[in-house]
Amino acid sequence: MRIGFLGVGNMGQPMAEKLLDAGHELWICDVREAAMQPLLERQARRAVSPKQLADACDTVVVSLPTLDVFRQATTGPEGLLSGRALKTLVNTCTVGGPFITEIEQACAAAGAILIDAPISGGRAGAQAATLAVMVSGNSTKIAELMPIFRLWGPTVVIAGDKPGAAQIMKLTNNILFAVSLIATSEAMTMATTGGIPPDAMLQILNNGTGRNFATMSLFPKAVIPRSFEFGATFEILMKDVDLAIDQGEALGVPMWVCQAARLVLLHGVFQGRAQQDLSRAVQIIEEGVRTR
Repeated sequence: MRIGFLGVGNMGQPMAEKLLDAGHELWICDVREAAMQPLLERQARRAVSPKQLADACDTVVVSLPTLDVFRQATTGPEGLLSGRALKTLVNTCTVGGPFITEIEQACAAAGAILIDAPISGGRAGAQAATLAVMVSGNSTKIAELMPIFRLWGPTVVIAGDKPGAAQIMKLTNNILFAVSLIATSEAMTMATTGGIPPDAMLQILNNGTGRNFATMSLFPKAVIPRSFEFGATFEILMKDVDLAIDQGEALGVPMWVCQAARLVLLHGVFQGRAQQDLSRAVQIIEEGVRTR
């Protein structure tokens, strides 16, 4: 199958690699030559614009960092929807329900189908093909694309027949991750300030009721060794948190704890951490410890 991939950065590159591993013909487009190079060396084909990608491929996967970049790359004058061949656009980004509605309408006007397929698991999950994929949209097209989704991970869950349903599922996951990251940062700082070795504290948490993704993966791999290399930035997480809170409030749900986590992350952005790895959130808490 010939597949286009728009955006082969932190997440897109390892996801695109899985398509090559499975023998698919891959066309790629990215503004960064360095991001494309490993795939080009494996015989991926280069497109110089999103339009050229959609001229060559009837199915294009999108993995882009911001809503503005996504909109321009899709509906702009050299965007995907100007391409002659495009029939199916697969969104893997966290963009929120209103934006998905906007893009779905633009796709429909251009004679294309939008399949919403945001993913969770981080770069490590993309590299190991253990991502969770949340899918919504046309059921017939989803069935056709299911072998592609399963290349990215064994957990593929259909959220519904409307593209925005997968966004609600993804935002629910991401806001819970953000809250657990901040809560774990506070709890671990409390423990270590009180003289508890971090490895000992994690052993208890991961065998008790406090277990979560931050305690099981992020802290052992990125915080305790002080490498701070989880693979996503404050800026990306802030986007997801803002979208999740907007979604929750639009549904009439109180988002009190989520708002508190947002304030901590926003404080980090004000400190100049927007492009830093989100695992450094613990440093915000550590720097706030009062001397006794």
